[in-house]
Amino acid sequence: MKRKLIAAIGVAGMLVSIAACGDDGDDKKAGKDGFKGETLTLWAMDGSTPDQWTKDVTAAFEKKTGAKLKIEVQDWNGIQQKLTAALSEENPPDVFEIGNTQTAAYAKSGGLADLSDLKKSIGADWTESVNKSTVVDGKQYAAPWFVLNRVVLYNKKIWAEAGIKDTPKTRDEFYADLKKIGEKTDAEPIYLPGQNWYHFVGLVIGEGGELVKKDGDKWVSNLDDPKVVKAAETYKKFQALSKAPKNKDEATPQQAEVFAKGKTGAFIGMAWETATAVKANKKIEKDIGYFTIPGATADKPEGVFLGGSNLAVAATSEKQELAKEFLKIALSDKFEGQLAKEGGVIPNKQALESNLKGNAAAEAMSPATAGGGITPLIPEWGAVENEPNPIKSYLTAVMNGDSPADAAKKVEGEFNKRLSQKQ
Repeated sequence: MKRKLIAAIGVAGMLVSIAACGDDGDDKKAGKDGFKGETLTLWAMDGSTPDQWTKDVTAAFEKKTGAKLKIEVQDWNGIQQKLTAALSEENPPDVFEIGNTQTAAYAKSGGLADLSDLKKSIGADWTESVNKSTVVDGKQYAAPWFVLNRVVLYNKKIWAEAGIKDTPKTRDEFYADLKKIGEKTDAEPIYLPGQNWYHFVGLVIGEGGELVKKDGDKWVSNLDDPKVVKAAETYKKFQALSKAPKNKDEATPQQAEVFAKGKTGAFIGMAWETATAVKANKKIEKDIGYFTIPGATADKPEGVFLGGSNLAVAATSEKQELAKEFLKIALSDKFEGQLAKEGGVIPNKQALESNLKGNAAAEAMSPATAGGGITPLIPEWGAVENEPNPIKSYLTAVMNGDSPADAAKKVEGEFNKRLSQKQ
């Protein structure tokens, strides 16, 4: 007997429907003979599955279950529409990679299988901050796979010219070092555009703040909260040391390409931006260093936005038990550790972060992970990020001299309008 659920899902402003069908549970029991002849389909995003990891996981899965693993690599461009459509069909991907900020919306739609039993069996020590995005209304609707966060990429040559011998351990030390670069060299201390809003989200997380709050049964802007205001003031203090435009984000122009010119002391970005810088100027490679974004005190790094991926099982899949067998293998300590080592990503368990040793960028990400977080875990959030993003507009207003309170009032109407859109 099957049941059908129709629900609306809003991801990045889309208004679409998912028909979710669930099986009553006549899945075959785990074991090589039980699953022989079956094929499990996994949708993984481009760049998420290193070659050796893929070969080893596939071999382990097929040896244990007797089933075949079919991995279909997907492009990020258009994936939300494609996945939404696939989940409404009779034969969706059984397991799929899903962005951690998207998970709540898909879970609310009824499109994801409940994996609470899997959490009990293999997820007791998943890092809390990494697992947070997979839990909706107290149920486990996905499994945490990996995350990434922002670090400080700096020009070691410029820092040496300024007489700085060690990387800063506190926010005040970081600011003082940047000021010293401005005073003792001809370099721009830091390239920080006014709209690097994911860094701002990290600052809010570090202050223990929230970007939205509940007003009755509605979500509304919380930009006037003192903790959010403090984050905005910290951002403005550092942004004042930069020549970057106040009304652009880190991709306009690409901040790594600006850094590649060799006239910038530091920027706050993702580890993969190193490749962008080196592509623009091969000579810069030897001068690039990394450190964790310093927090208010030396014992606690700055808050960071944890961008990453979860693995989910389609509620419509008729291979629920086989899908869970795959997850038990792929998320095992062996293969999570291998993924961290090969891919340079933060694994789902803090104990496995030792696999990052020797990868300077990944080692810089690691300390901030436990205290990191993401955007609000509500389906309504998707529309907020559509351009023109009101958070970006808020930041530009603050950078241009408005008080955080006045800037919040300027964007409040649009922010609340987006939060009220039906999902």
